[in-house]
Amino acid sequence: MSTRTTNVISRALFYLLVLLILAYTVFPFYWALRSSITPDGELFSTPITYWPAHPTLDQYGKIFSNNLFLHALANSAIVAGAVTIISLAIGSLGAYALGRFSFPGRKFTMYIILSMTIFPQIAVLGSLFTMVNAFHLFDTLGALILTYLIFTLPFTVWVLITFFRSMPAELEQAAYVDGATPFQTFYMVLLPLAAPGLVTTGLLAFIAAWNEFLYALSFIQTPERRTITLAIQTLPESASTSAYAVPWGQMMAATIVVTVPLVVLTLIFQRRIIAGLTAGSIKG
Repeated sequence: MSTRTTNVISRALFYLLVLLILAYTVFPFYWALRSSITPDGELFSTPITYWPAHPTLDQYGKIFSNNLFLHALANSAIVAGAVTIISLAIGSLGAYALGRFSFPGRKFTMYIILSMTIFPQIAVLGSLFTMVNAFHLFDTLGALILTYLIFTLPFTVWVLITFFRSMPAELEQAAYVDGATPFQTFYMVLLPLAAPGLVTTGLLAFIAAWNEFLYALSFIQTPERRTITLAIQTLPESASTSAYAVPWGQMMAATIVVTVPLVVLTLIFQRRIIAGLTAGSIKG
């Protein structure tokens, strides 16, 4: 077998593998989109059709006329936005201290932070429940913001440490010579240079908070305070259907509505995300 034939076969197998991976990852989203524009009477028709004969946006109209769903969208935006901002504000300060200064217990502190990213969420659910009750935050959005920081803040600190540690020390020295304080050096010199890392960790923190389900289920009871993941799970309760019918079309439409903002944000910041991931992988 010639070298050219071997290269052609290798390239064909490579593209076949890429096609399989693409189909495996994209097909669930496509099927949700297809189901969201399919009338209820055609959802379970046989033989299976991969595109509805009579596409409709009725399912989207139903969910956007559902006040509980709209409240859930707003709640998720508030919680995810607050968690992202707090994680970046506190995490960047912590990462700056751990990445640029040497002090006793520094490595131990870093390992403690890393260990917090390893624990499963359910492992600390009991202690968090006690803490939320002690702070009188149960059934409030504050409970979600506080508990979501448990897994977003350590990740933010750990990733940003690499960015601050990789920056040349001459930058700080030049700022100090010009009369800048350590805090001014942080937010005027080093923080802008860490923008790719901030975008990457901020977006991942937002996605984690937006998609979280376990803590929302544990700490929220009032329907008006539910987040979007919890609202989708309880959509049959609020949808205008019979007691034994599951509004699959509305649930698929809600899934698309929830997913689209994350896809749009990823596409907008994709260059900074790639820069952040590659910088974090080769520096430090």
